[in-house]
Amino acid sequence: MDGSLAPIRTPFEVPPDDGAAVEIAEGVLWLRLPLPPPLKHVNVFALDDGPGWTLVDTGLDTERTRAIWQTLLAGPLGGRPVRRVILTHHHPDHVGLAGWFQSAHGAELWTSRTAWLFARMLTLDEQPLPRPETLEFYRGAGMDAAVLAERAAERPFNFADVVAPMPLGFRALAEGDRISAGGRDWDVRLGDGHAPDHVTLWSRDDALVIGGDQLLPSISPNLGVYATEPLNDPVAGWLESCTRFATHAREDHLVLPGHKLPFTGLPTRLVQLIENHHGALNRLIEALGEERTACDCFPVLYRREIGSGEYGLALAEAVGHLNHLYLTGRATRRRRSDGAWLFRSE
Repeated sequence: MDGSLAPIRTPFEVPPDDGAAVEIAEGVLWLRLPLPPPLKHVNVFALDDGPGWTLVDTGLDTERTRAIWQTLLAGPLGGRPVRRVILTHHHPDHVGLAGWFQSAHGAELWTSRTAWLFARMLTLDEQPLPRPETLEFYRGAGMDAAVLAERAAERPFNFADVVAPMPLGFRALAEGDRISAGGRDWDVRLGDGHAPDHVTLWSRDDALVIGGDQLLPSISPNLGVYATEPLNDPVAGWLESCTRFATHAREDHLVLPGHKLPFTGLPTRLVQLIENHHGALNRLIEALGEERTACDCFPVLYRREIGSGEYGLALAEAVGHLNHLYLTGRATRRRRSDGAWLFRSE
């Protein structure tokens, strides 16, 4: 990494408590909502639009989160209505209460078309047991037989468990759009890899950047592949997005991320995010001198024990990296008799 780049700094070291807010800049409030471990929280932001508020992301749809929102609406948000929700991407911890704000509070929903389609599709796709395609995908990744049997017999996670019903109607945000919120004009730039067409907002009037999960300070977001699109290459989308964002990034940008603390030093962080995955790919290429399944690659990619709670995310990201090597011609693959894909470096 270029030693001339400024280090990453976190000027706001104390996050807001439940039901409280931290003023990041005039008209911009930082709120935090609870999540299960390991993340434990998601950051959301309230932008002051005068008569009402624009929210960026919403947290999960749980009784606890709704109660915290009631406290926030009556307290830091001063009883003024939420008129708009901007959704960075379709993952449950960000979209969970978007539909509630639409139906119960009359808010408009603005997000990328892909994010809305994924979120609404997944909330309507309730499954009592995993679909055959999902089990086939797990077999293809080399999932341990005992784990596969257990998952085949139990109800999987459903978006509808923690995402409120989403009514029809939204405004699509696209690359290059300009929107007004919180007394500022923002450029819309779309990222990829962690989630397709992930919305980021770059202020034209000061140094604020709303990064969602595309721009995180100390953790790398999951680049996962799922049965929905089993040959997806999120690593390619991630590397392209980070490279493109680097042409806009300034050292004084204050990034408001979806998790962890707001930070400066975005050029440095983008270099780190790129190098992290190039390092993982290089380790994989070396390890694939012998054939391996995705699950065989856990020790190579993560260099630590993977517990049951993170097994699914680890599998999804391992497939993502192997797909990238396969689709860029740096690895081959063949089916094993049990249905698992075996990868070998070229």
